[in-house]
Amino acid sequence: MASVLAKSLAGVAVAAAIGGVLYVAFGEKPILVDLAAVETGPLQVVVAEDGITRIRNVYAVSSPIAGHLDRIEYSVGDPIAAGESIAAIHPLDPPFLDTRTRTELMAAIDAARSSVAVAEVELTRARTAEVLARASHDRAIKLAATNIVSQSQLEKIEGELDLAEAQVRSAEAMITLRQAELAGAQARLAQPGQTSPDEANGDCCVNIASPIDGIILSLNAKSEQPVTVGQLIAEVGDPSDLEVTVDVLSADAVRVRPGSPVEITDWGGPTALDATVERIEPSGFTKVSALGIAEQRVNAIIALKNPPPADLGHGFRVIARLIIWSSEAVTQVPVSALYRDGGDWAVFRMMDGRARVTPVRIGHMTDRRAEILSGLSDGDQVLLYPGDALEDGSLIADRAAAD
Repeated sequence: MASVLAKSLAGVAVAAAIGGVLYVAFGEKPILVDLAAVETGPLQVVVAEDGITRIRNVYAVSSPIAGHLDRIEYSVGDPIAAGESIAAIHPLDPPFLDTRTRTELMAAIDAARSSVAVAEVELTRARTAEVLARASHDRAIKLAATNIVSQSQLEKIEGELDLAEAQVRSAEAMITLRQAELAGAQARLAQPGQTSPDEANGDCCVNIASPIDGIILSLNAKSEQPVTVGQLIAEVGDPSDLEVTVDVLSADAVRVRPGSPVEITDWGGPTALDATVERIEPSGFTKVSALGIAEQRVNAIIALKNPPPADLGHGFRVIARLIIWSSEAVTQVPVSALYRDGGDWAVFRMMDGRARVTPVRIGHMTDRRAEILSGLSDGDQVLLYPGDALEDGSLIADRAAAD
């Protein structure tokens, strides 16, 4: 009897062992997954783009005349006061004259001298006529006192005196005119290198002055050289009047509003700079990305709330984080937990050790987090990076706990 019971117990043990081996060999194995908890916390929707700092008002200083520029003693970055001379421009030297032109100008000078001589003779004649007319006028006045000369004759003699005086003034003006013509003819005969009287008096140069108090941002002409009308010489600006320009995608530009907060980072300093969106330009432009994709972009102008750091200058690269939406208490999950299920958003939620498909409705989304409007509660465990092996009811295990 005892042997029969022992054999029965041994058979049960063998059957149990075989069943255990079969269960281990053919039973369901849990899928190792990464889990994350649903949280309630602050969330910001940010558009982050590269930006360039620039001085708001840059003044371009150009040459008002064609001439010869003196060497500029300033260097880029030097401070300069309003009205302070940046450079001086001398008028251009006259060109060299060929034999024919020189002969023509010499003849013109001789003709001008002759005209001056003729005008002087005319002046002498006019003055002589004036003397005679004045003498006749004096005699006529004396004779008119004794009624020998009538009143009409006296008036005629007075008119002749006035005419003689006018002819003298005309002759003097003609001499001035002829002398000016002579000076002009002599000036056209000047050769390069000859110093004019005006230059000797120090009135030869045009000084180019700074329009504002600021610093020199660039020098397009440093050495002594000829310049043309309108040629750019320097750029001047006030480094304390700094703004940031950022080109954003046109789809993002419509979500950005003037007054939206902005954080300026990666400018080289330890802390972010506070700023606001000043304006969005109304026109866009096409820009080819690094991947060769043509994108429509729009410039956003960013104004700093506080004076810029002294180390931040014109044309520096920064990162602008434009905050287009934010909230302090948002139920959220990592974006990596979401997937599409028949056109709707869904997640795998861990319930009793199994993955359960849970439809969700999302709101705002960033590149890392998504706002959950419905479907999940704070503290729920969701699966990250769901793969094709997962399905509703799959047995799962936390990879971090298994490790």
